[in-house]
Amino acid sequence: MADKKIDPTGLDAYKPADVALRIEEAGVRKASLPAVPLATLSVLAGVFIALGAAAFTAAMTGTGLTFGPSRLLGGFVFSTGLILVVVAGAELFTGNALIVMAWVDGRVSPGALMRNWGYSYVGNFIGALAVVALMALSGLFDGPLGETARKIAEAKSALGPVEAFTRGLLCNMLVCLAVWLTFAARSVTDKILAIILPITAFVLLGYEHSVANMYLIPAGWAAGLPVDLKGFLGNLIPVSLGNVAGGAGGVALTYWLAYRPKGRG
Repeated sequence: MADKKIDPTGLDAYKPADVALRIEEAGVRKASLPAVPLATLSVLAGVFIALGAAAFTAAMTGTGLTFGPSRLLGGFVFSTGLILVVVAGAELFTGNALIVMAWVDGRVSPGALMRNWGYSYVGNFIGALAVVALMALSGLFDGPLGETARKIAEAKSALGPVEAFTRGLLCNMLVCLAVWLTFAARSVTDKILAIILPITAFVLLGYEHSVANMYLIPAGWAAGLPVDLKGFLGNLIPVSLGNVAGGAGGVALTYWLAYRPKGRG
């Protein structure tokens, strides 16, 4: 029996060039999903991220910690959302920015790319709002959790468009890098560990995630904060555009230039 080839790095992981190819293949599959599975998985992703955001809100309530440690704890807990998306399976708008790799190689049409993004964005929104409704019905917004939800929503609604866009760009660079790392992983444990630090980092640094905000700002409204539609969209639109720029341009196109998966010899 032949000896197993040993990686000189000592890492049992796919190499970056192989990761690029795996992500492109995944992008082709995602872009071709039928409507019902795509819509269902998109709603699930919204639910998963909203649950992570709800857990983040709880972790930020009454911690007694200073800014950095409390955000570190909140980011660690928020990682639950992306772990559920990746391991359980769901279609997340921000992570699907990586489909751009397959689009640039001509394996996904512009229409198929926009279809996936459209379904995932709307489905994520529906899933996030469903969790807001359930949290409101649970009565949990009536206590200290509600006060924290109001503070979070107020801070997000007060961001200017340039700040919101830039924080969205930086956020999705880390989110897509977390997804990239999961494609290098060979086990569920590897995937979970690959997600935690990049996601914790984006929360710690105060970056903006559009799908998380689909929960966090309406949650503040459900908890009693008078956030109007203008204030909500004033955050969500620039953050969403920043998420696309960071994920598609900052990660997908950069790695396509480095590895050009389709033309790999």
